[in-house]
Amino acid sequence: MRGLSPDPPGPVDYLLGNAQMVTIRLARGGAKKRPFFHIVVTNSRSARDGRYIERLGFFNPVAAGGETRLSLDRARIEHWISKGAQPSERVQRLLKDAPVATKTAA
Repeated sequence: MRGLSPDPPGPVDYLLGNAQMVTIRLARGGAKKRPFFHIVVTNSRSARDGRYIERLGFFNPVAAGGETRLSLDRARIEHWISKGAQPSERVQRLLKDAPVATKTAA
């Protein structure tokens, strides 16, 4: 029927490779030579800077002075990981290196 959402993927869809994987990765923003990244939950097939499901924080690799370098919403990250989302290699490294006290989101 038109207008109704399709059924959620079942075991057969996973075997056939039709299931969509959700990833936690970086989406680039900022100006030329001044990178700024949002940490987002997105469909693995979406473009790097394209549509996303939820924004979980940000990473500013060129932070200077009193600027915040990294901000994460740990509770939401743990929620998405528990639902099966796979963090990218860089996001895994940021999660490991981030101080535990970082709990605010962008």
